Amino acid sequence: MANLRQITDDSFQAEVLDAAEPVLVDFWAPWCGPCRVVHPILEEIDRERDDVQIVSINIDDNPGTASNYGVLSIPTMILFKGGQEAQRITGAQPKRKIEAQLDPVLAH
Repeated sequence: MANLRQITDDSFQAEVLDAAEPVLVDFWAPWCGPCRVVHPILEEIDRERDDVQIVSINIDDNPGTASNYGVLSIPTMILFKGGQEAQRITGAQPKRKIEAQLDPVLAH
């Protein structure tokens, strides 16, 4: 999961909550097969769009943030706007479904 910027429990506040732009956080783990399916899709969205930053957090190495946001299954993607959770997407989904859930939130 090398191409998305990796964040940690320690950097979450600065990288996500204090960010000026919307940030989509990909909660994943190395042993998660569906996470490996979603990751290239998120990399593609990250390359194509400038209205959202996409970062990734390994829940095995950073359990605190996952716990704080009630992430019980992975992959879970949470969109933060203005430091607040604005949208949650759970499970591996095709690109068009992910973008269909992001677009209305990012448009406001």
